[in-house]
Amino acid sequence: QTILCLPRSFEYSQKNAVLVPAAALGVGGMLVFWLRSRHKIKTIEMGDGWWGSGERPLKGKEDESIRPFKIEASDKEIEDLHRRLEQARYTPPLEGAAFHYGFNSNYLRKVVAYWRNQFDWRKQVEVLNKYPHFRTTIEGIDIHFIHVKPSYVPHGRAVQPLLMVHGWPGSFYEFYKIIPLLTEPSRHGLNEGDVVFEVICPSIPGYGFSEAPHQKGFDTIATARIFHKLMNRLGFKQYYVQGGDWGSRITTNMAQMLPQSVKGLHVNLVFVNKQGLRRMISVMLGAYVPWLVGLTREDVRRTYPFMQKNIYDLLRESGYLHIQATKPDTAGCGLNDSPVGLAAYILEKFSTWTDKSFLHKDDGGLESKYSLDELLTNVMIYWVTSSIVSSMRFYKENFSKDPNLTAHARVGVYVPTGIAAFPQEIVHTPRIWAKQNFKNIITYTYMPRGGHFAAFEEPKLLAQDIIHFVRKVEQL
Repeated sequence: QTILCLPRSFEYSQKNAVLVPAAALGVGGMLVFWLRSRHKIKTIEMGDGWWGSGERPLKGKEDESIRPFKIEASDKEIEDLHRRLEQARYTPPLEGAAFHYGFNSNYLRKVVAYWRNQFDWRKQVEVLNKYPHFRTTIEGIDIHFIHVKPSYVPHGRAVQPLLMVHGWPGSFYEFYKIIPLLTEPSRHGLNEGDVVFEVICPSIPGYGFSEAPHQKGFDTIATARIFHKLMNRLGFKQYYVQGGDWGSRITTNMAQMLPQSVKGLHVNLVFVNKQGLRRMISVMLGAYVPWLVGLTREDVRRTYPFMQKNIYDLLRESGYLHIQATKPDTAGCGLNDSPVGLAAYILEKFSTWTDKSFLHKDDGGLESKYSLDELLTNVMIYWVTSSIVSSMRFYKENFSKDPNLTAHARVGVYVPTGIAAFPQEIVHTPRIWAKQNFKNIITYTYMPRGGHFAAFEEPKLLAQDIIHFVRKVEQL
């Protein structure tokens, strides 16, 4: 009987010899797949869109040509502007109000007098046209951009394409002072020429010379997709992206959408949606034992007292946001009809977003950082294009959903990231908080001075930080 059982036990052991490794291989394979799927980078779906008027044409390919564009000034628009400026009505400010109630109308009279009698729009149009402008049609609307290449590239140096995106109430003009520092850094003493850029600055659709979307739902994700298509159309497979304000959100979405195309992301404003218990504990303990929750001394200085800096100051500065995120067309139609109202609405942001202490100044501190020519040129870009309403609608399109449910909040950023934290920014985001969204922070810089409009206000500081970041990424 023992002899008869031997062949059976041999047969059974042979089966085991095959089944056990096969089972182990199967379980191991499933484990590897699970681990890989856990670490697989989630991305925002690229999708597609149509923002032109009416239905998308069924036949015919979109015109992908890139057309040179020139800004022009006409006698008719200047005469109309002057007539409206001359007929402006003012309400006297409260005594000692400075900028606490918004734009001080005594100072507004001075701004309007300069605008009417000294500001030369034709001269400023020449300044705007000093860089090459283009337009191209993407998803049914015309996209405006400037594209500046370096005049000289040292032998053996690679030119890095850099897309820079503005926000509200700014424009592509914000980048005019930083462009020469990036395209010709060695001429401005910024480096030895090891990092050189060609810079592309588009106008967000609905802002300035980019056509406004004709359909509802145009948000930062749609903008990110359009700007990827723009860079692709210009022949770039990989590129760096940079932004502040809406530009930060748009370029972040670009990194989330096509991480293989974005070599690096640099922002000077960080959007972090996640709150939760971890953040609450961080806020509660941060003022007393910052090292325990990963905050630095500088984080503490910029973040506390927390209620004052993150609740009250934010509420004071965000009334416009509630209007624009709900009924933008109502307030917008008044601003589109009155250049004086438009200037007050826009320039008030260039006061307190540049430095919170400017609230206490009768002139809002505006001319301590910018010239009136610079400020009014930005206002004129909105005025001559009638784009204030469409620019305000961008808020409604982006705040119409629960922010925690958006793809932007659910997808991490894995591309190399550089963060420039300016001390006068509307809100400060410590590195430890930023890491919840941005998984690969290469540089995080506490900037010594400057506020919300970094490229416009502190172009050299921002250029230095971008160059420092890109140099590090290129060495990876």
